[in-house]
Amino acid sequence: MVFSRRTFLSVSALVLASGRPAAAAPGRCGDHPWCAPVLPPDERASLLLRELTLPEKISLLGGDDLVGPAGMPGGHTGTGNGVERLDVPPVHYGDGPIGARQGNGTAMPATIALAAGFDRDLASRYGAAVANEIKLKGNDVVFGPTVDIVRTPLSGRTFEGFGEDPHLTGRLAVSWIGGAHREGLIVCVKHFAAYNQEGVLGAVGSRMTYDAIVDERTLREIHLPPFEAAVREAGVGAVMGSYNRLNGQYACENQWLLNDLLKGEWGFAGYTIADYGATRNTGNSLSNGLDFEPWPALVYSPPAISAALAAGRASTADVDDHAHRILRTMFAHGLFDRPPFPPDDSSIDREAHLELAGEVAEHGTTLLVNDGVLPLDENSLRGGRIAVIGEAANRFVQGGGSSSVTPFEVVTPRQGIERRAGAEITVSYHPGGDPRAAAAAAREADVAIVFAADLQSEFVDKAGLDVDAGLVSFPPPAAGNPLVDQDAVVEAVVAANPNAIVVLETGGPVLTPWRHRVRALLEAWYPGANAGTALARVLFGDVDPGGRLPVTFPARESDLPTAGDPKRYPGIAERVHYSEGVFVGYRHYDGAGIEPAFPFGHGLSYTEFEYADLRVDGMIATASVTNAGHRRGFAVPQLYLGLPSPSAEVRQPPKQLKGFRKIALEPGETAEVTFELTERDLSYWDETSKSWRIAPGRVAVLVGESSRDIRLAAELRV
Repeated sequence: MVFSRRTFLSVSALVLASGRPAAAAPGRCGDHPWCAPVLPPDERASLLLRELTLPEKISLLGGDDLVGPAGMPGGHTGTGNGVERLDVPPVHYGDGPIGARQGNGTAMPATIALAAGFDRDLASRYGAAVANEIKLKGNDVVFGPTVDIVRTPLSGRTFEGFGEDPHLTGRLAVSWIGGAHREGLIVCVKHFAAYNQEGVLGAVGSRMTYDAIVDERTLREIHLPPFEAAVREAGVGAVMGSYNRLNGQYACENQWLLNDLLKGEWGFAGYTIADYGATRNTGNSLSNGLDFEPWPALVYSPPAISAALAAGRASTADVDDHAHRILRTMFAHGLFDRPPFPPDDSSIDREAHLELAGEVAEHGTTLLVNDGVLPLDENSLRGGRIAVIGEAANRFVQGGGSSSVTPFEVVTPRQGIERRAGAEITVSYHPGGDPRAAAAAAREADVAIVFAADLQSEFVDKAGLDVDAGLVSFPPPAAGNPLVDQDAVVEAVVAANPNAIVVLETGGPVLTPWRHRVRALLEAWYPGANAGTALARVLFGDVDPGGRLPVTFPARESDLPTAGDPKRYPGIAERVHYSEGVFVGYRHYDGAGIEPAFPFGHGLSYTEFEYADLRVDGMIATASVTNAGHRRGFAVPQLYLGLPSPSAEVRQPPKQLKGFRKIALEPGETAEVTFELTERDLSYWDETSKSWRIAPGRVAVLVGESSRDIRLAAELRV
């Protein structure tokens, strides 16, 4: 049914005249004029706003739960109590983006592992599963996904995002959000914006105080596109502001960011939420676009807001706007028109979600090196021995902070390998703290699989890119050194066993100084609660490793885009200059001619793929991909564009990802893949005109297996 504006006005008049809703709502709205579901959300919010007192409006702008962030069973990460007098229901907030954090939940693989899957459908199912558990914990809003770009892999929250590329991040985030929306939740995308570091030891370059100095082109082309896609394409109901400052103003009181760009240019109709403890000034926040402070409601406490209004630092119109946005979003997402979601862990389909966690881990596991030792041949290993080495194989590995999850159950890599090997293959385990003892254990086996894990966490950046940077062993190994040296263990095992395989469980890129001496190297990321099942299936070839790198692995830490310049990272006097511009991630390595250890998009398969017949017809590019091997496998064709530079001052990266597909092919099977380009794909942000422009010239159209493995090339003339 289609309603015209006149129809809406007529319905409104009927409601106001009768004092009753035109149609009874089956939820919590009560018997009020704004309860007619046929009315548009804006109008319903306006009707309700007229009846609220100023103190009631103010009460909607701050959270009411001080202990929720502890993640206790039966609680909520945050709560807005609503207004009982007018049947405004409470709003409950739950932490994602990797799983529910109230009590126990299904620990999904880290978002970086999902990104490595390069799979939109999988991202949608992931978002739906996370949102389902958040809903069944009694929440209305999910905090996630995290779409901050990996500017430096030293950042403590690298594991929580989708990697270094804005196109990949945006496409997968839109799918994630779509899945969560199907569960009926309000999605709060985070963290807006230029939030790319926690700080060294949480102090130097601290997320709480650093000022990101970023030119508008870099913002528009690198750091903002995923948020824009979340707003304009996915229709998120909430956007979370970050801790840091952006070009002088804190993000949660940034006029250009929240009012001019988000609500003005992008037309965002939802509400903005401050990250926990990210607010600074009541008047500035009220005037410059912050709608809700969830915890602790200090800056947006009723006394603080009343004082700001009395002093003229903000107006009642600001309060009305913020309250209207919150109410409008509640109406738009059905909170008034449905009963509350009851907390009920027993309704969670734990088995299905654990299976999905394993599937995500399989698709995200990235084979970086393989000289033929993988997949393992169980026939040749029958009667033999596999040595599993490294304490990371015997525990649940995840990132720290608000994305950490207490899992319902866990299948460790050791357990998964033991189950898959069966009774006819002996699996031994050694914790790997002492390199000599680890070598002895490896020497006795036919195959040695070494597991190594890093530690990433919110609140603090990594001290370096070594896999064990910052890790300490308790108790210390026999040698007495409490510092972990997993690289030494890997080197010892490689020297002791000619069939050495390394599995990394890391939140992002790490240095791999031994990569040329191992027979196989798998990046498993933080693989979630079903890690063991997934990794065993990949190791034994039950499934093709489906991952491709969403971040570049550097050969040296000095190759990072931010390396060697403290102004870039971690900043000087709390000012962090994004002077690398658009040359982030692989754009930097390509532009500077630096050979990475493993390039963006890289990932091997157990089969081989051939590419042919690249055709460019207007804004559509097509190519064919054939499985030329003898096993079923996943191909991930990637389309890059090399855009012409409009001037010597406006440099373009050699290539930029603008399309990708994930396809499963049987041996000998051929599939045609299509990439649809847009004008935006061909554009750059012009600082002079403050608009998107297309530079005339020849556009290189490149299709390949990674950013450094281009198989096909063509041109598009603009």
